[in-house]
Amino acid sequence: MGAVAKRLESIRVKGALKHTDVANVLGTRPETVSRWNQERAYPHASTERTLLELEFIVDQLADFYEPNEARQWIFSPQKLLGGESPAVLIREGKIEEVRRLVDQLRDAVHL
Repeated sequence: MGAVAKRLESIRVKGALKHTDVANVLGTRPETVSRWNQERAYPHASTERTLLELEFIVDQLADFYEPNEARQWIFSPQKLLGGESPAVLIREGKIEEVRRLVDQLRDAVHL
């Protein structure tokens, strides 16, 4: 299993995100994500960076959410993100905003 396929598997297991979900967050097509998983293609550098950020965020969420809860959180509007969903912000390149919120959640859980 290649490096990208391992990342996709981690995202699937810890965040219950299917290829369609990953494609939605990354702004690509599910078929493209499937080709990455099969090592028939490789993401562009900027898309790969976003994929790595998504994996990091999902990994952080896995500390306090079950996979399906993490998936719901990623696609649900969040009050502390001005009503936007983390998925939309990640797709728009506003990853730091999402990471800050995840850090706040982590801090609240560990109080």
